[in-house]
Amino acid sequence: MTGFSRVQMIGVIAMVALIVLAPSVLYPVFLMKVLCFALFACAFNLLIGYVGLLSFGHAAFFGMGSYVSAWTIKHWGITAEVAILLGGATGAALGLVLGWLAIRRQGLYFAMITLALAQMVYFFCLQAPFTGGEDGIQQVPRGNLFGLVPLDSDMTIYWLVAVVFIAGFLLIHRIVHSPFGQILKAIRENEPRATSLGYRTNDYKLIAFVLSSMLAGIAGGTKALVFGIATLTDVHYSMSGEVVLMTLLGGLGTIFGPVMGALVVTAMENYLAQFGAWVTVTQGAIFMICVLAFRRGIIGEIGAKLKVAL
Repeated sequence: MTGFSRVQMIGVIAMVALIVLAPSVLYPVFLMKVLCFALFACAFNLLIGYVGLLSFGHAAFFGMGSYVSAWTIKHWGITAEVAILLGGATGAALGLVLGWLAIRRQGLYFAMITLALAQMVYFFCLQAPFTGGEDGIQQVPRGNLFGLVPLDSDMTIYWLVAVVFIAGFLLIHRIVHSPFGQILKAIRENEPRATSLGYRTNDYKLIAFVLSSMLAGIAGGTKALVFGIATLTDVHYSMSGEVVLMTLLGGLGTIFGPVMGALVVTAMENYLAQFGAWVTVTQGAIFMICVLAFRRGIIGEIGAKLKVAL
């Protein structure tokens, strides 16, 4: 596979092996949740880690992808793969509009604009008839894959989610290691210099924003099919904060960091649920420890110790 270093290739093989073997040890539903949020975090990392754009509104793309996939498969009876692709298309279309408005600003102003626009999407979802308001879209069928393979079994849909995640992961890696990706890194490091070299930086940032939004929409659509529901939680600003946490915890600007971050955060939410209201406090304490001990994120620190790019 083009662009992979030897260490990254070993990492990819190990990751795929774990995805294949994990269902024999852990619940497939938990693993699917991890994979959906891992793809979401990887999409977010494409924007912040390689372009340097901090978006506080990525839940808008994740949530709208979830709503559209859920509504279309429930009311139109389309196949699962088409529903997921429609979720991605929705994320891309919304990203094109919101990104065009947001990339005119930089830094904190960009972050605040994305948050404001995402809140507009949230209130739209709260009021729109097709979203079900506070009840959301419930009892979403998983449908059939290509109209042939029923996805009612957890293990069957697990392999679909795994393929979607791996495809998204490889796409992001290809983007990052392409000439286009090198320009994105140049913009992140020194945008005025990239502009002086003749690159239309706003165009490149908008394309990156749309790609990130598309993948976030695919992650949201996949999640809606897995759990059979799309709710306001998917578009709430707390979801945007959660994906920021996953990316920072795993390691900004690393390929495997968001995957590790999604695994850690999802595992905490799942296995610390027994502590009730203390879950948030425990998560905060663990996050503080990780930030103090792993300044570059978990994967970032490992890569720094091994002196390799992960």
